[in-house]
Amino acid sequence: MSEIAIEFKNVCKRFKGNDYDSVSEVSLKIEKGSFVTILGTSGSGKTTLLKMVNRIYELTNGEILYFGKDITKLQVNDYRRQIGYVIQQGGLFPHKTVEENISVIPRLLKWDKEKTMRRVKELMELVRLDYNTYRKRYPRSLSGGEQQRVGIARALAADPSVMLMDEPFGAIDAITRGALQQEMKNLQNKLRNTVLFVTHDVFEAFLLGQKIIVMDKGKVQQFDTPYNIMLHPANEFVSKLITTGDVYDKLRVLSVDNNLEEASEAEVREGVKIDSSKYLNDALALFVKEECKYLIVVEDGQVKGKLSVDYLKQMMRE
Repeated sequence: MSEIAIEFKNVCKRFKGNDYDSVSEVSLKIEKGSFVTILGTSGSGKTTLLKMVNRIYELTNGEILYFGKDITKLQVNDYRRQIGYVIQQGGLFPHKTVEENISVIPRLLKWDKEKTMRRVKELMELVRLDYNTYRKRYPRSLSGGEQQRVGIARALAADPSVMLMDEPFGAIDAITRGALQQEMKNLQNKLRNTVLFVTHDVFEAFLLGQKIIVMDKGKVQQFDTPYNIMLHPANEFVSKLITTGDVYDKLRVLSVDNNLEEASEAEVREGVKIDSSKYLNDALALFVKEECKYLIVVEDGQVKGKLSVDYLKQMMRE
């Protein structure tokens, strides 16, 4: 059984002066190492839920547990240093260089200069920013995408077990946003930290999330895998929310690693291979190119099963 990184127990938040809860009776568990997106329209409570995790907002009722510990019982500054936090446009300190921004938490933790510099170099390489080119530059001289990369590097500085991301790519052009989404997936696959990622973009939520929390009016409407939410929406709200795109959009966010059939030795030997990290739109392109009836899905060289063209046709009709 997977270890639970964050657990919400009947969590509520009511802001002063309101006669309603902005977050209402949320109970769910976030597994260690998972990438969970929080999806909802404006005012759904998704950002409020996120901000309660690092105690920017204190909850009104209920409990939030961090690896089994009640977060209200932890020293707030020590606790926050264990959690990375990324917002739109990085939230960088404008008067500090890139190097200084990334070094903020290590310096608070009193790391020595050599260790801090080594970590800064490592992180800048990780987010694809050349150390010598960018280390002395200030945020105002960076593009939106570069600022976000610095923000992600800063959040990762102390190797946090949990990363909180509040619509980090919302103010960035579509091309840069796509590149950063892919970088974020690659980073999480490599580092295996736990990510809670707020977005109002359905495509982004399905592309990034191993699981998705769908929120409306402060309540969780559904918490499940992208596959199950797409095929089995819990209610009318979820159904309407996820059917805003066309058929091809659906294929772009559903993994090939679903509904696989067992493959025979002959099928494995003769079949066209596709990696389990690919999506159904990639599978469609292969089916057309190779004129085949099935694909063999593999992960790290190991066969997981076969994906049939009939299943893909079914998905395109639904």
